[in-house]
Amino acid sequence: MDAEQLLATEFEEHRTRLRAVAYRMLGSRSEADDAVQEAWLRLSRSDAGAIDNLAGWLTTVVARVALDMLRARNARREDYVGSWLPEPVVEIDTSGAAVAPGDPEREALTADAVGLALLVVLDRLAPKERLAFVLHDMFGVPFGEIAAIIDRSPDATRQLASRARRRVRGAPEVDADLPRQRALVDAFLAAAREGDFAALLAVLDPDVVFHHDSGGGVDGAPRRGAREPIIGAEAVARNALSRGRLFIDFARPAVVNGGAGLVIARGDRTIGVVGITVSGGRIAEIDLVTDPQKLPR
Repeated sequence: MDAEQLLATEFEEHRTRLRAVAYRMLGSRSEADDAVQEAWLRLSRSDAGAIDNLAGWLTTVVARVALDMLRARNARREDYVGSWLPEPVVEIDTSGAAVAPGDPEREALTADAVGLALLVVLDRLAPKERLAFVLHDMFGVPFGEIAAIIDRSPDATRQLASRARRRVRGAPEVDADLPRQRALVDAFLAAAREGDFAALLAVLDPDVVFHHDSGGGVDGAPRRGAREPIIGAEAVARNALSRGRLFIDFARPAVVNGGAGLVIARGDRTIGVVGITVSGGRIAEIDLVTDPQKLPR
């Protein structure tokens, strides 16, 4: 094996973790893949023999690339109409079984499996806050190393992570039991299909939040369905019984970002993905993605 092949092999050993870092930074698998690919290009142009800690070097590169991408995207999103949601990670497998060892695609799905509700909260952070929180709290990178990435002192970096942590605590505390999540989602679907308003209220948290990302209409033409979040059990239930009929009729179970969710499909065409966050035994957040640019993956 020549030096280039050896370097490629070493890089592949780190790819899954790098994608996980980038996805938590960007909330987009396609952009995460772009960030990881850029890290490979920079590595291939570098003197790899002079790199003492390849994992740390690659993490730093991916973090810097993701930070630049996040800043650019935030600047473009000023005219976004309605809710912006992350690009969902979908697995059409409701068994809840563990990922089979040695299956790269399923391992990658599992690595990316952070709940949509948490990603929505992360997206409200300033880019440097998000980077400090993701690298330190999710991946255990020391503050001294993060400080060098964002050109801040370790103390200032620690403060960024602390501010981010306080905001992240506002995210719903997710019930991790997948079968229990699935039972609630099935009950929600049954109630919506039967038009049972009381049954819907029984499975929804009183402060449930519904987000719908239909694409934002950043080209100057707002897409149909783009709206601000709907908050409260009664408002969300009414929306499900009126505007949601099309999606409910074509819904089928899926695992979305590691939790029970739904895929909305007519024939072979996916028209929506629904991430559902269960907290305290009720549905606390419903995230509907119909943006056509986020669905092909």
